[in-house]
Amino acid sequence: MNESVLDVLMYLFETYSEQDFEQQPEPDQAVLREELLQAGFGELEVDHALDWLEGLGARQEEPFAAQPAERSVRLFNSFELGRLDAECRGYILYLEQIGILSPTQRELVIDRLVALGPGDIDVEQVKWVVLMVLFSQPGQENAFSRMEDLVFEESTGMVN
Repeated sequence: MNESVLDVLMYLFETYSEQDFEQQPEPDQAVLREELLQAGFGELEVDHALDWLEGLGARQEEPFAAQPAERSVRLFNSFELGRLDAECRGYILYLEQIGILSPTQRELVIDRLVALGPGDIDVEQVKWVVLMVLFSQPGQENAFSRMEDLVFEESTGMVN
C-alpha cells in the first residue's frame, strides 16, 4: 500500500476513538506497530506515525517555551508559509476565532501539521489533525464535538 503518515494516523484515530479508554489500557507500541503492518501500512509510514503520536504526547506534557496570550496575533514563519497555504492558515485562524482552538492548541496543530513530513497539506488534513489534537486532550469534548460537526457538515455539503 502506498499510504501516507496521515492515513495511518486516521486509521488509528478511527479504530481507537470508538473504544472506551477508561476500560482499555493504552496499547503497547510494539503491538500497535505490528497491527498496523498487518493492516497493510508500510514500515516507514507506521514508524513516522508512531513518532508523530509520541510528539503529540510530548507537546502536551511540555508545550511551548512561551505560551501564546489569548489575544495574540499569529505570524507564520517562512517555513510554515511554505508548508501551509493561505487556505490552511486561514482555516486554523478561523477555528481559533470561533473558539474551537485556543492559542496553545493552535500552536500544537501547526506543530503537528509540520511534523507530518514533506508533501502538500490541505484543509482536509488540517481538519483531521485538529480532531486528533482535540481528542487527545482531556476536557475538550465540547470543542471536539463542534469540530466533528464542522467536518461532517462540510463533507456532506449541508449548510446551517
